[in-house]
Amino acid sequence: MRLAAAALALVLSASSVFAADEPDLIFKKSTVWKFLTPDHKLATYAIDDPIIEGVACHFTVPEKGGISGWIGVAEEVSDVSLACRQVGPVVFKEKFEQGEEMFRQRRSFLFKKMRIVRGCDAKRNVLVYLVYSDKLIEGSPKNSTSTVPIMPWGDAAAPRCSDYMKK
Repeated sequence: MRLAAAALALVLSASSVFAADEPDLIFKKSTVWKFLTPDHKLATYAIDDPIIEGVACHFTVPEKGGISGWIGVAEEVSDVSLACRQVGPVVFKEKFEQGEEMFRQRRSFLFKKMRIVRGCDAKRNVLVYLVYSDKLIEGSPKNSTSTVPIMPWGDAAAPRCSDYMKK
C-alpha cells in the first residue's frame, strides 16, 4: 500500500514541474467531435519567462479527447507551436545557461514531456526560445522556435542578454 501511494505521489509530482508557474489558458478550440466524451482540442496557453521579466510566450498544444484523454492516460502528439514576445521592459533576475529549461509539462501518463528552453544570440541581442518534446526512450524531431529581440522600453535602455549568460 505504501509503495502504491509513493508511486502515485511521484506521478502526480512529475505531471508539471513548475506548479507555481502554470501557464494561463487563453482558449481551446475543438478539432474533432467525440460522442459522450471530451472532444479533441487545440489549447492555447501563455506563460511568462520565470527569470526574465518582460518576456511572455504563447504556445498551442493538441489535447486528446475520448476516453483516454478524459481519464488522463492519452499520449499527446508532439505538435506544438510557440510565439514569444517582449511585453514590457526586459529585466534579468539571474544568469542563465544556453539551452536552459524555462518550462516543462507532462504530455503522457509517464514518459513524454514538452519542454521550452531559452538561449541568447549574443551577436544580435536576441533571446531564442525552443519548444520540443522528449520521451524516456526516443524524442521527437518536431519543434518550434521563437525569437525575442531585446528592445528599449520607454526610457529604459535595452540590456544585453550576453551579460546574463553563465560562463
